[in-house]
Amino acid sequence: MHNITDFLKDPRIAYFSMEIGIRSDIPTYSGGLGVLAGDTIRSAADMNLPLVGVTLLTKKGYFRQDIDEDGNQIELPDEWNPEEYMVQLPQRVSVFIQERQVQIAAWLYVVESITGGRVPVLFLDTDLDENHEEDRGITHYLYGGDQAYRFKQEIVLGIGGVRMLDEIGFEIKKYHMNEGHSSLLTLELLKRYKRDIEEVWDERLIWDVERVRDLCVFTTHTPVEAGHDKFDYELVTTLLCDIVPIEVLKEFGGQDMLNMTLLALNLSDYVNGVAKMHREVSRNMFPGYEIHAITNGVHTYTWTHPHFKSLFDRYLPGWANEPEIFVRVGKIPDEEIWASHMQAKKELIDYINETTQAGFSYEILTIGFARRATAYKRADLLFSDIKRLVSIGEGKLQIVYAGKAHPKDEPGKALIKRIHQIAKELRDKIKIVYLKNYNMDLALKIIAGVDVWLNTPQKPYEASGTSGMKAAQNGVINFSVLDGWWIEGHIEGYTGWSIGGAPGEPSDPIREAEDLYGKLQNIIIPLFYENRPGWIKMMKNSIGMIAYYFNSHRMMRRYVTEAYIR
Repeated sequence: MHNITDFLKDPRIAYFSMEIGIRSDIPTYSGGLGVLAGDTIRSAADMNLPLVGVTLLTKKGYFRQDIDEDGNQIELPDEWNPEEYMVQLPQRVSVFIQERQVQIAAWLYVVESITGGRVPVLFLDTDLDENHEEDRGITHYLYGGDQAYRFKQEIVLGIGGVRMLDEIGFEIKKYHMNEGHSSLLTLELLKRYKRDIEEVWDERLIWDVERVRDLCVFTTHTPVEAGHDKFDYELVTTLLCDIVPIEVLKEFGGQDMLNMTLLALNLSDYVNGVAKMHREVSRNMFPGYEIHAITNGVHTYTWTHPHFKSLFDRYLPGWANEPEIFVRVGKIPDEEIWASHMQAKKELIDYINETTQAGFSYEILTIGFARRATAYKRADLLFSDIKRLVSIGEGKLQIVYAGKAHPKDEPGKALIKRIHQIAKELRDKIKIVYLKNYNMDLALKIIAGVDVWLNTPQKPYEASGTSGMKAAQNGVINFSVLDGWWIEGHIEGYTGWSIGGAPGEPSDPIREAEDLYGKLQNIIIPLFYENRPGWIKMMKNSIGMIAYYFNSHRMMRRYVTEAYIR
């Protein structure tokens, strides 16, 4: 059993994230943001970086997804028992919410690396006997409830998180906010570093803003205005008590509504987007702010299929903690790359056939599309012209879908239903399956087992994306709209293929669908069936040109040198 005092000897970086994906059976994540946070922590452990994670327990999870015969998503509780995975610490802190004192406990989970590095993660929990029944539920559901519920969660995460770190005895060098959900922590720091009013001539100078800024790092992941958390000040003043005066809050968080991104921007010394294009989009959205770019990465060891792990161990020793070694992928014989891929593919196809009786084949070109089901990701772009798709792909293509829609995202749910209905219509021509309850375990199975990874977001709404990076770890070739990270990873015909116009050009669905069909028909399908050596060369390029760079070790080195050591 780990002792929390083991982690109190040296100053640490406090990494705050509303969701952290540690493992599939701890459902405290909904998708990319949480999985990225988990990869960040795993790399910090590998590299022995002094990090401590802070998140919410979400004891009833996000939700477990079922899909009925008509393609309707059904959300089921995803309850789990934290006692099976972590230990509750004795410390307690409290926050005032709606004039009530809410007690917060913390559960400790320690991420351990095979290198010997360890990173503690604190899961904050309000489900305590001493709390009012309403307050016990604050940390039950990830992204659940109404605006009031969400704001209460952000109070617990940001303000409660800082207080818990203090109570336990951590010395914090920097506070890293992974998205704006935790930006209320800046208010707790302002309150902590308030100057004595007798020492200043202007009451506004009570707040030691520069000292707070020096402590804060902010990563924004949202390239669309509507995606930034905003709260009405009437709600804020009802729920948030005893922190800073409302005038101060408006000065840093916006005059009309409390914009959590703006609050973090104004009180952080270092701000970054998660890809080079996302930096430009963010600068346009928030002109006047210095916003850097640190492109996301994925944790190499976590997102490499066991068959490829064995292969890399034989030919590229040290790859797991030094992904740069992937540039030497050329030394692996083609037939062994293909054999490892076919083992991963067989595992996926067997799973599909056992769970859905879809009758997938090992030999047919398999396309994968698995990510959050929401409108801008355009999961159905592939079906823009169903007759043409059939004429191109009958007997030559099979397609795997997966992904959850947020319970309140009706267009996202409609996408799932449409794909389900198309799958029924085309079952005798092109086999299509929508797998239920997408999670980390299923993600690895899919990203390693397909032949092509498809991504069709509406530009410029893909801040980064990481699923294609995971696919590349396993030699799966990307076929994607030029947005997010793919702008940086794409070399046409070498690392994969693009869809549609150049980076920065607005999306044109007609042109993109035409390009998608044209490349499938004239390049991708012929290459797969008629030129296996050429296909394997692109698989190797995916590993040697993408996996070597787009990993969370490289990402964390950038954070350390640019954001943490300042």
